[in-house]
Amino acid sequence: MTTVPADAVTGRGTRARGGWLASLVVLFKLRIVVLLLLAAVGGAMITGARSVSAGELVLLLVTGGLSAAGASALNQYVERHKDGAMKRTSRRPLVTGAVDARWVLVVASAMVVGASLLALAAGNAPLAIWLAVGAFIYVGIYTIWLKPRSVLNVVIGGAAGSAAVLSGGAAAGNWADPGVIVLALLLFTWSPTHFWSLALAYRTDYQRADVPMLPVVVSPGQALFWMMAHTLATAIFGLALAAHGAMGWAYLAPVAPVTLWLVWESARLVRNYTGPRAMGVFKVTNIYLSVVLLAICVAALI
Repeated sequence: MTTVPADAVTGRGTRARGGWLASLVVLFKLRIVVLLLLAAVGGAMITGARSVSAGELVLLLVTGGLSAAGASALNQYVERHKDGAMKRTSRRPLVTGAVDARWVLVVASAMVVGASLLALAAGNAPLAIWLAVGAFIYVGIYTIWLKPRSVLNVVIGGAAGSAAVLSGGAAAGNWADPGVIVLALLLFTWSPTHFWSLALAYRTDYQRADVPMLPVVVSPGQALFWMMAHTLATAIFGLALAAHGAMGWAYLAPVAPVTLWLVWESARLVRNYTGPRAMGVFKVTNIYLSVVLLAICVAALI
């Protein structure tokens, strides 16, 4: 009788587990979830780090993570057929069949609803509301209604990121703090620059899937004009946060140069549009937002 080496069996099992975990990372868009959680923590910390308890932060991270990950999976559930038409998304687990679609619908819905119920059970109704609002904007308004129909999809859809910031303020008990509002506005104006630069890099992909992203519907020159306008608005909001009492020079020192970098790269793209350069701006938008949010946390702690 031929035996299979134990290490070969273990190797296959490890690869299978690795593949499953990789599928979950993609399905729940965990990289984006981390950025949204950082935005939520930024919204909490800008109100004053000393007023935020460890328990409030834990509640925010747990409920915010559940809601954002669940909404991301529902987004992929709704878009699974169009994702198959795009090269960039053709290997997503719901497209390849690596994950069962019915399982995703049930689990992701439970995550979104459960997040708000958990916040309510903890006695924080504003947090529950902003979590629900963010998920509704992303899944209901952006994914189902606007993305297949309107060039305003990512403009209005950017409010989902703003809701993450407001949920952080709610977790700290002050979602109406001026700093929270300005940071929410920054997320709102940042989102179009972020997504339109990606759409410029993958313009033919969106055309093939018949998704009316702005760079698909209008000329690249017009799309770049509006992208630059949102970049400048983002820069203004980002620099304005330095005036908040909890920020100051500790915040401005790292944010000022990265803001100039974002504006510079966007301007270079306007002058000479190429797909690789658009992808470069997309990456810079991620770095920019990460620096802003980390700077908020550091400045609030000093």
